[in-house]
Amino acid sequence: MSIEISKPTRTELRKKGVLAWPVWEKEVSRFDWFYEQTEECYVVEGKVIVRTKDGKRFEFGKGDFVRFPKGLECQWDIREPVKKHYCFK
Repeated sequence: MSIEISKPTRTELRKKGVLAWPVWEKEVSRFDWFYEQTEECYVVEGKVIVRTKDGKRFEFGKGDFVRFPKGLECQWDIREPVKKHYCFK
């Protein structure tokens, strides 16, 4: 299972309505997470490393659009406080 990371343009963000999505914020921390639904998010601030149960490592931060697939088990390691717009699909 893989996480998709991209760098969208402002136009792409507007077309998806990303800036109207709810906001989630979290301090520097580490925790396990399971995705019951697919999540798409746009990172406004912060730096995060996510490690999947199958040993893959993904690093993302400010300006990244990230898609987490349904069924993903992982560990979040927030290195800098994060703020993101998110939407469950």
